[in-house]
Formats: sequence, structure tokens, C-alpha cells
Amino acid sequence: MAKRTYFFTGFPGFLATRIIDRLISEHPDADFELLVHPSAMETATSRVKRLTSGGRDTGRIRLFEGDITKAGLALAPSVSDELYETVTHVFHLAAVYDLAVPEALAQSVNVTGTRNVNAWVLHCKKIRRYVYFSTAYVSGDRKGPILETELACGQGFKNHYERTKHDAEVLVQYVRDRVPTTIIRPGIVLGDSRTGETEKFDGPYFMMRFLDRFSRVPVPYIGRSRATINLVPADFITEAVCHLAHHPASADKVYHLADPSPYTAREAYRLIAEELSGKKPMFTVPRSSVYMMLSVPQIRRWVQVERETLAYFHLEAEFDCSQATADLEPAGIRCPDFGEYIPKAVEFYKENRHDPRKLIPVN
Repeated sequence: MAKRTYFFTGFPGFLATRIIDRLISEHPDADFELLVHPSAMETATSRVKRLTSGGRDTGRIRLFEGDITKAGLALAPSVSDELYETVTHVFHLAAVYDLAVPEALAQSVNVTGTRNVNAWVLHCKKIRRYVYFSTAYVSGDRKGPILETELACGQGFKNHYERTKHDAEVLVQYVRDRVPTTIIRPGIVLGDSRTGETEKFDGPYFMMRFLDRFSRVPVPYIGRSRATINLVPADFITEAVCHLAHHPASADKVYHLADPSPYTAREAYRLIAEELSGKKPMFTVPRSSVYMMLSVPQIRRWVQVERETLAYFHLEAEFDCSQATADLEPAGIRCPDFGEYIPKAVEFYKENRHDPRKLIPVN
């Protein structure tokens, strides 16, 4: 088979780094061309050294300063012209994932950035696959079953993150007839199921931070919803994406990389509380009361929880994974059971909860 050349946005982010690490192991002769925002170049340089340490057999790995919010990704025309001739796979992971992101920033990075990446991809002469990272939560406030084949269904959105990721995926859907495209919609991503490792304590880790603040008093449940919460470990996402990026059947498909048998949010919360504090929640506080409490900036900063997080513990959406299951199960790739790996996630959190590099500021 002809040589593979991978082009990435979103490096040195956590998932991009893990995917590149696995691809190096699976395709050691491949080249990697990594678009890096100038603000992240120092970290990116350090991570490349780690990826190639120990005399590891790799192809060429190059870093290019760029910016997806700029036309042409802010690459020199001569650089783009060279890459257009060699790139075979594009992975677009760069985005703002903060649930409390301001609208202008979300629009610039998630929508304008994706429009610019789409335009760049269309110039690649040897492109075999365009892998775009969306999110399962482009479904917004929809309830009930959500199919992988559905997108724009008149839904509203809980925050600017969801709305702009939806709008960005719409743009990617428009290029599917011109470029072999695979769209990935992950659930809420936790750390590695085997080690617990993660880069930032955001998303469900906000609940661990919340429970930390009340560790010396009885632990409450928040609300009485029986909704499920779809949590998936990073190693499952990595393994699945690396497989689907090369699977002939996955071109022009959308995949919910979600847990096909998710726990209820209440049960997941209980397991986290017991692992973290050794205490089972004993009573219930109305969700509206907690939301009002987190509406006060001083309280929000003290408990270190974004109020937008609460909505995802009460979301009545069911993500159908039929396409993902059909194309992953023959390769033996399955989402691990949350109850089996949450002890590792909590253990890693407890060991690193005071590391300022892992703490997401709450405003």
C-alpha cells in the first residue's frame, strides 16, 4: 500500500496525542504533519520528543505553526502546496470543548475553524479519509433515541459549545460527497480505563471536585432524574478511531462512540461518591437549588464546578450505536463497563487533584 501521511489539528491535545501514539505503533513508516497553534508549540515539541523516545521507529514527524481560524490555516502557501501532494488522512480534532465557552470564541474556533479545515482538505490530492471529531451532544436538548444518521432535527442547545459543534458538523456533512469522510461523535470522555490517566479534570471530573468540597459532611444526590449519562474512556475512543479511520466500510458514516449500555446518572454519581469518599449519598437536593447556588460566581469558584455540567446528569437522550457496534465488534473493540473502570478514574483523580496543570479554571 502507498505511504500514509497523517495531518492533524488538535495536537498536542490529549486525544490527538493518544491517537498519534497508536498510529505510530500500527504504522511506523507513516509521516505525521501536525498543525499546532503558536501558543502550544512548546508543549507540542515536548510531546513529540516523548512520542519518539527510546529509539522508537517512526516516520517523519513535523510541527507547523498554524491557526484554524485563519484562511489557509495560516500556513505558508508553499507548505500547503507540499502537503496537498502527500497527505492521505486528515484528523480534525481542534475545537473549544469548554461547556461555558463564550459564543464568539466558540463560533470562531468550532465553526469558522472547521470551515477552513474543510476548504484545506478539499485541496488534498491523495486524500483517503477525513476524520472529523464532533460530539454526541450535537443532539442538543432532544430526548429519547438519537440515531447516528440524524443531525438537524429542530433541536435547541444547552450552550454555545453544543450549538457550534452542531453547526460545524453540518459543514462537514456537506463535504462528504467530495471526500471520504468519517464523523466521530464521542460521549463524555473520561481517562484511560486501565490507568485512569487524563489530561484535564473537566466534564464528569467536576463532580469529583464537587464531592471533594463536601467530603466531611453527608453526601447528597442532585435531583431525582432517572436519565442515563454516557461516559466513555479515552482508550476506547483511541482504539475505535484508529480502526475506523482505515476501515473501508466507515467512509461516509457517522459513529456514536458511546456506551451502548450506559449507567443512570444517579448510579454513576453514587459509584463516584463511594470511590472518592467511601460514602453513599444519603439524601437528595433539588437540582434547581444546586443550579441556583452555582449561578453565584463566588460559590461556583469555591466548589469548582461549572453549572453547565449539571444538565448532562439529567439529559434524557439515548444514543444509538448501531453503526459503531456493527463496524467495531468484528475487530473486538467494545466500550468497557463504567462500573469496572471508574475505580481507576477516581484513583488517578485523587493522586493528581492538586496538580494545577489538570485543573480547569471556573469563572
